[in-house]
Amino acid sequence: MTELVLANARLVLPSEVCHGTVVIRDGVIAAIDAGTGVARGAVDCEGDLIAPGLIELHTDNLERHLAPRPGVDWPHAAAVIAHDRELAGTGITTVFDALRVGSLLDTTIKGRGQYARALASEILEMRALGALKISHFLHLRAEICSQTLLDELDEFGPDDRIGIVSLMDHTPGQRQFADLAQLRVYMRGKHGMSDEDFDAHVARQQALGAQVRSPHEAAVVAAAQRFGATLASHDDTTDQQVAISARHGVRLAEFPTTLAAAHACHAHGIAVMMGAPNLIRGGSHSGNVAAADLAACGRLDILSSDYVPAALLQGAVQLGQRLGNMALGFGAVTHAPARAAGLTDRGQIREGLRADLIRVALPGSVPMLQAVWVQGQRVG
Repeated sequence: MTELVLANARLVLPSEVCHGTVVIRDGVIAAIDAGTGVARGAVDCEGDLIAPGLIELHTDNLERHLAPRPGVDWPHAAAVIAHDRELAGTGITTVFDALRVGSLLDTTIKGRGQYARALASEILEMRALGALKISHFLHLRAEICSQTLLDELDEFGPDDRIGIVSLMDHTPGQRQFADLAQLRVYMRGKHGMSDEDFDAHVARQQALGAQVRSPHEAAVVAAAQRFGATLASHDDTTDQQVAISARHGVRLAEFPTTLAAAHACHAHGIAVMMGAPNLIRGGSHSGNVAAADLAACGRLDILSSDYVPAALLQGAVQLGQRLGNMALGFGAVTHAPARAAGLTDRGQIREGLRADLIRVALPGSVPMLQAVWVQGQRVG
């Protein structure tokens, strides 16, 4: 039996922060005691926060390691390990690696083609070999407006550790891309499109979306049920879109773009997730609703690091400071995402749960990560 005792800490519990000690035995939280005492052999945490390990449901970070420059395809094993270590170093102990399923075959846009199945197999193999420090699940981002979606979904099954399947509809003229003028600027900058190329792209994608939306949405809903995964929506903008998501059985709304959509999600019992960078920066970089505004009216349930892994811890602290309750801030990155993803063995400091924990010093407004444990083993 291995034992680790973290004493004289401020324990971040679901509803409060209190002084106490956590006893870890064989990777599990075995006991929680109140007080500031430090027994012989215990680690004196000197009043630092001890919180559950952070749970990341949506991140583009792996893509950044796979393609560190446009046109560069980095060796996948090296990219996965770098991604794993980076997340461990920011306090994330559970991640849902986002992989796109659904590609375009007849397009001038250059980018990664069909890759999800091969990369998923590599991640799962590395996990089985014990090469990864934190806990990895898969998050399939199903591109509705695509040509290969059905074939790619058929490559996966219930044994592939798929925790989330999200309905991603990036058809120009709606949701995230509702503003075609803004999309034009984006496509010029990222893909060097001329005005003529952009107009042709929009027309082609809108025609494709109208053709495949209904059958593709139905296939994604069925696939999520087959995998036993949480179904998520993405960029819901209107009450009507949220109502459709609810009928599909969506339990998690990723980045609703308006306050009205967030209100509708809560009315349907759908958890709302927003980007921590949005909260930290004071608004959305794409002009959508601000995460702080949702937090102020009780419509922000979960934070995601999105494109900045270190933002998850900073966002939790900043949210806690905004709400005047640090437990609520950390809840948005621990037990709330665990609940949304159906994980019952982590996300809280509670006896019998996994000892995925982080130690954080908070001398001011910026958290300083001191240590990270996964199942009682230090990984950062």
